[in-house]
Amino acid sequence: MKSSKQTEGGEGKNAGPGPTRTIVIAPYLAGDRVRPEARSPEARLEEAVGLAQAIDLDIWRAFDVRLTAIRPATYLGKGKVEEIAREIEGEDIALAVMDCALSPVQQRNLERAFKTKVIDRTGLILEIFGQRARTREGALQVELAHLAYQKSRLVRSWTHLERQRGGFGFLGGPGETQIETDRRLIQERMTRIERDLEQVKRTRGLHRKSRRDVPFPTVALVGYTNAGKSTLFNALTKADVRAENLLFATLDPTLRALELPHGGRAILSDTVGFIADLPTTLVSAFRATLEEVTSADLILHVRDISHAETDVQGEDVAKVLSELGIDSNDSTRLMNVWNKIDLLDRDARIAVMNASRRVAAEERPVLISAATGEGLSELLERIEVRLASERTQLALTIDPSDGKGLAWLYENSEVLARRNQSDGSVFLEIRVAPERTEQVHRRFPNARSPERETSRRRRV
Repeated sequence: MKSSKQTEGGEGKNAGPGPTRTIVIAPYLAGDRVRPEARSPEARLEEAVGLAQAIDLDIWRAFDVRLTAIRPATYLGKGKVEEIAREIEGEDIALAVMDCALSPVQQRNLERAFKTKVIDRTGLILEIFGQRARTREGALQVELAHLAYQKSRLVRSWTHLERQRGGFGFLGGPGETQIETDRRLIQERMTRIERDLEQVKRTRGLHRKSRRDVPFPTVALVGYTNAGKSTLFNALTKADVRAENLLFATLDPTLRALELPHGGRAILSDTVGFIADLPTTLVSAFRATLEEVTSADLILHVRDISHAETDVQGEDVAKVLSELGIDSNDSTRLMNVWNKIDLLDRDARIAVMNASRRVAAEERPVLISAATGEGLSELLERIEVRLASERTQLALTIDPSDGKGLAWLYENSEVLARRNQSDGSVFLEIRVAPERTEQVHRRFPNARSPERETSRRRRV
């Protein structure tokens, strides 16, 4: 695979400022009977290239290497290391990306052999996150994850604490070859960030409590990176969140109001995408953000159903949800959304529709295209039904003199219908969270289910 930026006569080399000339190496263990790879090497390589392109690296070449065993010193075999080193030297490669988790010793030895900078999958994801973070919270979380990673790699340079520019220091910047082993500086910075994030967590908790006090349920979007969550978020809320064909286009969580078909409202949250082998340091660092998912009333698992590896991607998301304490088989709290059906040809669409019909009704996925709008009305209906099943619907009449009571209902419940009556009283149909039902009954003893109210009015 060659980059489109490559030109004849070596003009694409790193002669000056511009994208970093990169080689992507994907070493995959063949014949692993203990943990057979579910994802094909071709799909894994394509994803590795996508990660590298997400930060505008100039991909000179990308290829996979089938391993019979992992070498403790260099991960790759000696012959393959020498072969790659010759290519790197001949093509003036500035960065080698290894799509695997390297130990500090393996990373150091490969850099010595290749005579160029080497980063592994974790380092690449951290670099992407460092560029994507837009809020202070996101930047703190990325830096904490980076520090935890860097702390174990004293063979790497340590300069970004004293740099003024942004970013997290794998690519470019002064002092890249200087080895800095000051653990105290790293630990002190980590302690300060953890303290700041605790404050962020408290603030986010207060915001969450404020949202709970407002009577709107919360809906969170989760899914593999690039599954179309942000496009769906924009389509449902008429927002303008960044939605691009890039891995990890969204990092910072975004919240917007969601209007439901029959007048109800909810709060919709767009979150960071998941990915295979997501570094545990990132899951831990982003726990404050991911609490938006764990506290949601309903979680929409968005899948790119047109992707060849969609089933495997779904399993990867389920693993991350499990790490967050969420059961991916909980059909009362999770709803599967199969996105990008517009990219399927006729036969594939029929196959997908038949597959969805074979799923039990309560777990049946919603088929949509966030890009074209197909299926979105059904999705909204399903969201409203699912949320309503967890909430109590009541009908009541407010005395014309009880203005405070009317205001209280608007603040503490979803008002689904209102009818001003001839005697000045106000008839309301409302929906409340289970924990508020008793409050409503205490304040408004005449509140009853809409069915009972209809039956009573008929008798009258």
